[in-house]
Amino acid sequence: MVGNITNEYGYINYSEEVLANIVGVSTMECYGVVGMASRNATDGFWELIRGGSYSKGVKISYKEDKLHIDLYIIVEYGTKISVIANNIIQRIRYNVENYTGLKVSSITVNVQGVRV
Repeated sequence: MVGNITNEYGYINYSEEVLANIVGVSTMECYGVVGMASRNATDGFWELIRGGSYSKGVKISYKEDKLHIDLYIIVEYGTKISVIANNIIQRIRYNVENYTGLKVSSITVNVQGVRV
């Protein structure tokens, strides 16, 4: 379990897969993102993930009540990468904190490629 919330009614535990799916869907809603990138460990190439497996381009770590998110994406050619990254960060922070109640400490957006 990555994150948990305790209140007078009980416990809520979030798995890494749930948080990664929230982050992946939030990322794909942003303009300029072509897809998530997954690193193939055997030959070191980055490949574009298509379909519904958006969580493969996301790494989540939860230490000392701090949520750290690393995101690997591929962007569209001709778009401004800094604007795309800022939009992604704002959307992920809002969605994760709004849906789960967990506070996001840091979000790192790694652009792994540009597609035409």
